[in-house]
Amino acid sequence: MKTLTISFIMLFSILTTSLCNAQNNSAEKPTIIFVHGIWADGSCWTAQIAALQAEGYHVLSVQNPLTSLTDDVAATRTVIDKVKGKVILVGHSWGGFVITQAGNDPKVIGLVYVAAFAPDKGETLPSLSKNAPQTELGKYFTPSGDYFFLSREGIQTVFAADISHKDQGLLYATQIPANKALFGGESGEPAWKQKPSWYIVSKSDKAIHPDLERFMAKRMNAKTTEIEASHVVMLSHPKEVLQIIKEAANAAK
Repeated sequence: MKTLTISFIMLFSILTTSLCNAQNNSAEKPTIIFVHGIWADGSCWTAQIAALQAEGYHVLSVQNPLTSLTDDVAATRTVIDKVKGKVILVGHSWGGFVITQAGNDPKVIGLVYVAAFAPDKGETLPSLSKNAPQTELGKYFTPSGDYFFLSREGIQTVFAADISHKDQGLLYATQIPANKALFGGESGEPAWKQKPSWYIVSKSDKAIHPDLERFMAKRMNAKTTEIEASHVVMLSHPKEVLQIIKEAANAAK
């Protein structure tokens, strides 16, 4: 009986230690917050969200209204406010403008730019874009009042040429249009000047010129990875993008 009692105590101790270690490991993981760009929504990160959740990460995806830079930053800050611990912000395209500002929150310890704009203080989308050759994206804008949609042809040829026809259709159907106010929004003090950053360059990007992506990545001294992909690299190369996000998360521990 004494032997059984000792064995039970030892087993209980091992199980308790394992449980505590698992809880500590989970608690150490930063929350990953995704920020989508123009002509997309929060679901564009589905592959990365599912994979990270399977590994025990707390993950949130912002739904930007795309009405102004101020509004989009406020939407992201609202999500950051829900989090108790450390945060990694991941932004695609226009989402880079958003995380550059929202990243100044003290909870944010790392920034991941995925074929994204990384503005300096005072820059707007048009002024930043002058640092590289112009793309043909604007030829596919479809105006509707104060908003711009992206045409189906634009999705297929410029925005997301390397994903399936079915996925192109879904992207077209679920896109959030851009209010014209976005194009005049001036960026404030950039978080990337104080916080570690990662940058994914899409080498076949026809929405943001790859040379502009390289210019921004170099200027911010980001750890840079180049992937042969269209603008929506998180959709066409989900595993590669996931690895960069996990790298940033592990570096932040």
